[in-house]
Amino acid sequence: MQQVEIKQVTVLPQQILALEKEATLEGFRFLTRLITEWNTGENRFDAPGECLMAAYLSGSLVGVGGLSIDPYAQEDIGRLRRVYVSGSSRGQNIGRSLVNQLLEYAAGRFRVVRLSTDTSSGAAFYVSCGFQLLNDDHATHMKILTDTPS
Repeated sequence: MQQVEIKQVTVLPQQILALEKEATLEGFRFLTRLITEWNTGENRFDAPGECLMAAYLSGSLVGVGGLSIDPYAQEDIGRLRRVYVSGSSRGQNIGRSLVNQLLEYAAGRFRVVRLSTDTSSGAAFYVSCGFQLLNDDHATHMKILTDTPS
């Protein structure tokens, strides 16, 4: 099995356009939003504690995911955003590796990480990554990273 390389990026990889095309064909528009918001400067995942990570397999971009301050919660709560793995690369633990890397980064700044997904496969994936289902208008899942002292 090939080794995945996950690294923080501060410039959108050129290959993001191919990933966006694939995501759009699957009915996902969030990579289009990622590119648009990046290009306008609306969101570049560059506030304190934020990051954008890319997953590469044999030098090819196969996944992407971001971590931001959750705009719907307190400042010590992060939000996973725009997490996508190419269809041909699914089932190889790339998504799990990407999420784990984002959570490791999040632990330096956030107490909790939340996210929102609207697919049953996405929901099952995040539960398998240790997230709990959440009944909230702005998030479907959450993961507590650090417990507050009692």
